Amino acid sequence: MNPVNRIFCIGKNYAEHITELAHLGHAPDGECVIFMKPVSALVEEGTPITLPKGHGAIHHEAELVVQLTGGGRDIPLAEALDCVAGITLGLDLTLRDLQTELKNKGKPWELAKAFDGAAPLGDVQPYLNQDLQKLEFTCHVNGKLRQHGKTAEMLYPVAQQIHILSQTWALEPGDLIYTGTPKGVGPLEAGDEIVLESRGIGRFAWRCV
Repeated sequence: MNPVNRIFCIGKNYAEHITELAHLGHAPDGECVIFMKPVSALVEEGTPITLPKGHGAIHHEAELVVQLTGGGRDIPLAEALDCVAGITLGLDLTLRDLQTELKNKGKPWELAKAFDGAAPLGDVQPYLNQDLQKLEFTCHVNGKLRQHGKTAEMLYPVAQQIHILSQTWALEPGDLIYTGTPKGVGPLEAGDEIVLESRGIGRFAWRCV
């Protein structure tokens, strides 16, 4: 894996996930959400995930992750996938109770999304021009299926995400994009084993402590 430069995250990218959080006030507004995590949020595959304590429920959000070759600013949609260097799976860990509280107060989400250890990441595999909108991935917790993602269901395909991000940031080598999570997010507790898997990408496991 190339050294990670920045971690961009895309929210509200799967319709059924938006629906499952509607009761918490996470209503659709016709746009995706963009936020960032620090590099200190990364947890390599096989390294224990240290769950924050005293902040309420912490949820797993399984995602396809892409790493970029760069690309700079204002990348045309038709050229966006030329900027993909590698792909893997990752987790956008979220302090759900805290996120809901912050959102309802109109405050930023960093406390709920950008804590140390909030972005477990599988080993990045070379991008071999796979169709990124025809991939499937799963998330199992203690052997039970929690999430089954199909990238064909993305509201904002990967190429569009790259195009959108490049309107604000000059994309650089090593940048990561966590591309959004499907339905099925749920809580993690100390002792849980969480496994992400996708045919052609790999199987990645962590234990929570």
